[in-house]
Amino acid sequence: MAFERSAGVLLHPTSLPGQHGIGTFGACARAFVDFLAASGQTLWQMCPLGPTGYGNSPYQSFSAFAGNALLIDLDVLVEGGWLAASDLEGAPDFPGERVDYPAAIACKMPLLRKAAANLATCDDALDRLRLDLFGDAHKGWLEDYAFFAALKDHFGGGSWCEWEDGIRRRQPEAMAHYSGELADEIRLQEALQYFFFSQWQKLKQYANDKGVKIIGDIPIFVAADSADAWAHPELFEFDEDFRPIRVAGVPPDYFCATGQLWGNPLYDWERARATKFAWWIERIQACLAMSDIVRIDHFRGFVGCWAVPADHPTAEHGTWEPALGRELFEAVSHELGELPIIAEDLGVITPEVEELRDSNGFPGMKILQFAFDSAEDNDFLPHNYPANSVVYTGTHDNDTSHGWYHGASSKDKQFARDYLDATARNVAWKFIRAAWASTSVMAIAPLQDILGLGNEARTNV
Repeated sequence: MAFERSAGVLLHPTSLPGQHGIGTFGACARAFVDFLAASGQTLWQMCPLGPTGYGNSPYQSFSAFAGNALLIDLDVLVEGGWLAASDLEGAPDFPGERVDYPAAIACKMPLLRKAAANLATCDDALDRLRLDLFGDAHKGWLEDYAFFAALKDHFGGGSWCEWEDGIRRRQPEAMAHYSGELADEIRLQEALQYFFFSQWQKLKQYANDKGVKIIGDIPIFVAADSADAWAHPELFEFDEDFRPIRVAGVPPDYFCATGQLWGNPLYDWERARATKFAWWIERIQACLAMSDIVRIDHFRGFVGCWAVPADHPTAEHGTWEPALGRELFEAVSHELGELPIIAEDLGVITPEVEELRDSNGFPGMKILQFAFDSAEDNDFLPHNYPANSVVYTGTHDNDTSHGWYHGASSKDKQFARDYLDATARNVAWKFIRAAWASTSVMAIAPLQDILGLGNEARTNV
């Protein structure tokens, strides 16, 4: 797909300022959109918006389709009559610099559940109709997710692999029993998703009306402990007890001597082919309904992924296993048409990965922080960029530009200063200037770089 030349900012909504310990889709998000528009920026990129599990990483979500309830704005719920203003009184003081997840969860979840219960049990016919219509529109994933979330709460938060055998295997008698026993909790979970998507769609519309497009994010893999794995175990490499046989990661490299062991279950690509990639089509379609453009994380995994035996403690002893990316994207584009996708093509990139990216017209990614550790032929130096690429000063996985500079070797610092005409004080803005001036069709900077923040503001380590 051909993109227009544009630029913007990477910021996950959780990082926005918020009165209840975490950023939301409320006034703080609209103010950020106003800032982007006033600054002439037309892109807002964020990480995945799904409900997070242990560690609160958006790349280890309980669902590839559902939304993170913590992003629901409580003030908007008060405006809608689902909470009383007095419900928000007495909130604790939260740290201003970062999210204290346990404290934010302890403060918000009881209030979110109260609002959801008010909606799920309300007498107003129109409100009940809206909730029912939402359920019908998202039935393909919502029923499984709401049931999964209710079961997870019922079983004390444990992984679905540890649940009772009948419900773990989705046997009809167990499914009927628990769907009745947990009916109220299932309805409450559906109401939470209704609030999430209602607020998100209003925010997205607000951004689009201001000329700002949303760049969403699809992690290639899903978490082993997820509604997707429980509802569709046949799509993954599981043993008879639904435990991963092999898990995903990346091999040892310059950055990590033992590689990265992510632990996500691998896909059974032959099964995906047999289903004509129906789950993938539904997944990408759902993400495109939420976003204007989508970045696909670990794109190289659609050609081959690093498969590590599930019982290994590190990623050192894996093998590259082929995937069916060409067939997958042919099926997706046949169903959905042109795909506004950015390919995260970082890591061990082969000619086959480049061919899959280029044959689909997907722009790849260029990271300026990777540019200054070698010579003039480095592919990450701006004068080497193809036009069909997206340049980032850094991503959520990198240090901030100031943090990178102060941790770099003397040789790399000198190269960066010479190439960018930079000093230690203005290096972040020189990174931004080089990105914006490059031939890349899109340029993105994390908000940390615009604010000139150092290592203390790094998102992910």
